[in-house]
Amino acid sequence: MHKSALICGVSGQDGSYLAQLLLGKGYRVWGTSRQAHAAAFLNLRGLGIDEQVGFLSMAPEDFSSVCLAMEESSPDEVYYLAGQSSVGLSFEQPGETMQSNLMGTLHILESMRRLRKEARLYHAGSGECFGDTGDRPADEHTPFQPRSPYAVAKASAQLLVRHYREAYKLFACTGMIFNHESPLRPVRFVSQKIVSAARRIAAGSSETLSLGRMDISRDWGWAPEYVDAMWRMLQLDKPQDFVIATGRTHRLEDFVAQAFATLDLDWRAHVVQADEFMRPAELVMSRADPSRARNILGWEAEVSLPGVVERMVLAPRSQCHHSVTD
Repeated sequence: MHKSALICGVSGQDGSYLAQLLLGKGYRVWGTSRQAHAAAFLNLRGLGIDEQVGFLSMAPEDFSSVCLAMEESSPDEVYYLAGQSSVGLSFEQPGETMQSNLMGTLHILESMRRLRKEARLYHAGSGECFGDTGDRPADEHTPFQPRSPYAVAKASAQLLVRHYREAYKLFACTGMIFNHESPLRPVRFVSQKIVSAARRIAAGSSETLSLGRMDISRDWGWAPEYVDAMWRMLQLDKPQDFVIATGRTHRLEDFVAQAFATLDLDWRAHVVQADEFMRPAELVMSRADPSRARNILGWEAEVSLPGVVERMVLAPRSQCHHSVTD
C-alpha cells in the first residue's frame, strides 16, 4: 500500500518541492491551505503536479480544522511547513508569527496524540534559533539564542516537539534548517528581492536596489535538496533532530555580487544601502555544522551559494514564484 502524507503549507517553496518529491516516491499527497477551494496553488501548477495533490482547508491556529484535516487525510507522515516564515516580517507581525508557528505546531501535535499517534511528524525548525553563532558553527547541541520574533516562535515550537516526543512517545522531529532558496521564493525574502531586481535591471530597468546590511553572513543552500533531508528524517527508526545546511557561509554582499555578475552587471552601480531596511536586531554571522545529517541521514548538500544564485537568476519564468497568494 502507498504511504499517505499531509503537507501543511503545501503552496510554499518547501511544500511544493516536497510534494513533488513524495509523489515521485509513490505517496498519496494531501496539502493544506487556509481556503483550499479558492487557492490557486500556482507553485504546484508550475511544477506540473497540482492535479496530483488532494487539497484540504486548514487554519493552523484552529484546533478543530487541524483535527478535520488529520481525520480526512489519515496520514502516515505529517510535514508541518506552515506558518509566517519571513524573519523581517516577524518584526512587523509578531503576534501572527507566534500564532501560526507555535500554536499551529501545538495543534498538530495534539491532533496526532489524540487521532493519529502512529503518524510521524516533521517540524520545520530554523537555524535562526541559534542567533549569532560567531566563528563556531551551530550543531544539534548548540544553545538557542533567538533574536527575532520568528526565531523565538521557532525555538518555542521545537521545544514543544521535543516535549511531545518524550512525554507521549510520538515520532516527532525537527529539522533546524538554515537558509535555502529557489525560484519559488517570494519577493519578500531578500534572496528573491535581489534576484528579481537584477533580472529587471538587466532587461532595461533604471531602478536602484535598496538593501539593509550587506556584511551579514549566512549559509545558503538549494531548497529542492533540503526537502529530501526532511523525508529522510522520517525514515529513521527513532525520531531525531538535525541541523540541515551546506556547512559553507557567505556574506550577503557575495550573494548580490553573484546575482548581478551572472547577468554581466556590476552590482555597485545598481545597489545602495538604506536605513529603512535595517532590522531592530540582526544576526551578523550564521554558521552551521551539518555533519550529523551526513553521518546518520546520508544527506549532504551539493549546491552552495554560487550555484544557488545562478539557478535562481537563470530560471525560466514558468518555474518562478508567482505574486498571486495561494
